[in-house]
Amino acid sequence: QVQLVESGGGLVQAGGSLRLSCAASGRTFSSYVLGWFRQAPGKEREFVAAIRRGGGGGTDYTESVKGRFTISRDNAKNTVYLQMNNLKPEDTAVYYCAATDTYGSRRRGNEYPYWGQGTQVTVSS
Repeated sequence: QVQLVESGGGLVQAGGSLRLSCAASGRTFSSYVLGWFRQAPGKEREFVAAIRRGGGGGTDYTESVKGRFTISRDNAKNTVYLQMNNLKPEDTAVYYCAATDTYGSRRRGNEYPYWGQGTQVTVSS
């Protein structure tokens, strides 16, 4: 069982930056694939980024955030981060972190059994 708690959301102007954090409970944090998803009002939840288990840190991003967002993990702190730079109004959404110990594409929400409560990110134009 893993419990996830996000923080770091807020209101920022377009072009600005935010860093989201997601702290996890549990003794086997390094064995989990970690993902970030987001859901904008009236839209379906979408994949943002994922990072592989262990310390090697293989990453995957949705096309719209490549070059602007960076996912990373600190296994000693049981924390995953999402550094978001050059934010755009279309990045406005509730951001969720998720964890899974299964193998899959890492891009589908139904692969992740553990979810945080979400943190709001609002980007003004």
